[in-house]
Amino acid sequence: MFTGVVEAIGEVVNVHKQGTNRTFTLKSSIANEFKIDQSISHNGVCLTVTAVDGEEYTVTAIEETLNKTNLGGLELNSKVNLERCMPANGRFDGHIVQGHIDQTGICTRIEERDGSWLFDFEYDTSAGNITVEKGSICINGVSLTVFNSLENSFRVAIIPYTYSFTNFHSLNEGDTVNLEFDILGKYIKRILGSYTV
Repeated sequence: MFTGVVEAIGEVVNVHKQGTNRTFTLKSSIANEFKIDQSISHNGVCLTVTAVDGEEYTVTAIEETLNKTNLGGLELNSKVNLERCMPANGRFDGHIVQGHIDQTGICTRIEERDGSWLFDFEYDTSAGNITVEKGSICINGVSLTVFNSLENSFRVAIIPYTYSFTNFHSLNEGDTVNLEFDILGKYIKRILGSYTV
């Protein structure tokens, strides 16, 4: 389980295709603390570390993951938000993030607001996912608060720290992002859906 509070940014230094899978080698300032078999969130996607060499480490994404997330678009020098699993005795600073992406979305607008930024996103509603005003959303592994929640779109505000310390500073209009909707909202929607006639 993750919290959506990004620890560091990783940079892709190698991409290798293995059948339908893709193996990524990334460089990060926290990689020397990783262990083989450890779960790490990459833009919100939970991947298992398969090798560690100093500041570099390796993970593999299967075809299903590549098709449902933005990891298939990673190339050399791509920046990736990283977070290790929450320790059992740690603080819960974000919200419950599983590292299981529900779907991707598209950044439709970026507006600078004198020291902060507003980002608008759209997503396909056919998967049944929803946002709620002032609810939580995980975008590329970052826990954020939703506002302007509409049927297929929403907005988030990004403070300077988050803008600088995550890959939000390299996001452009038209870019694809990974979305994990709030797990509590998904359970409630599922339960209530079973009572509709």
